[in-house]
Amino acid sequence: MSAPYPFVERRWTSPDGLTLFARDYAPAAGTARPPVIAIHGLTRNSADFEAIAPLLAQSGRRVLAVDVRGRGLSNRAPDPMTYMPDVYARDVLALMEQAGIDRAVFVGTSMGGLITMALTAIRPKAVVAAILNDIGPEVAPEGLARIAAYSGQPIEIGSWADAAAYAKRINAVAFPHYTDADWDAFARRIFRQQPDGEMALDYDPDIAVPIRAAGAKALVPNLWPMFRRLAKKRPTLLVRGANSDLLSADIAARMKKAAPTMSYVEVPGIGHAPMLDEAEAKAAIFEFLAEVD
Repeated sequence: MSAPYPFVERRWTSPDGLTLFARDYAPAAGTARPPVIAIHGLTRNSADFEAIAPLLAQSGRRVLAVDVRGRGLSNRAPDPMTYMPDVYARDVLALMEQAGIDRAVFVGTSMGGLITMALTAIRPKAVVAAILNDIGPEVAPEGLARIAAYSGQPIEIGSWADAAAYAKRINAVAFPHYTDADWDAFARRIFRQQPDGEMALDYDPDIAVPIRAAGAKALVPNLWPMFRRLAKKRPTLLVRGANSDLLSADIAARMKKAAPTMSYVEVPGIGHAPMLDEAEAKAAIFEFLAEVD
């Protein structure tokens, strides 16, 4: 069994003074190519990319997998109303500036894709290409309602076995083939054991405050203008879980119609959202990136 691919713990400062965290994977030797910035979903963190990030780095691209504010090792925000995609986007731009990166390929899972679209609106030249993982400019209300139902809700977890059971209960609809070992690994990505031994989900419960404040309007955002701007002027790949309840087949079909040059792959047997370590996802990603410089 090979050793895990190493990464450097990078920290940077947000425009409003928070200390934020990213896993920084150095590229293998070779011709320099635009780096990849990977952005996770609403309740997740940089650990979601621990399988695909090393492969991208080994292919010759630097990879920065971020912990968005309020998640993982990034600071929690004093003002929960800053838990918004436009703020997250400006945080990522601050990372780029402090790391000396002018332009990058963005991999955005769910909320990470919304952040990528926001980035394109704020600083178009920063986005060389985009991989949208199970997210579009419109979302199916039933999928977002499912996520909103558990986000920020208090839970009691007494052991890693409890954590794995919780992970399975929340995510089994997306990964029906997962084994007990898979759920244990999943739990260790989304939970953190505190110094006192207590187990807690690795995000600030207040990330749900803006969603609750927006009410029903939050469940049906319309980002079609941002998506068209993104996909019209730069290479874009859409990855969809075949069983996704957030990115419906209808929304995906309308995205393909609006962006005829967009690449597309559907991952069979997976819901929201693919982990990008599935064979179909990996093949599509590396074929797509082979043409991106």
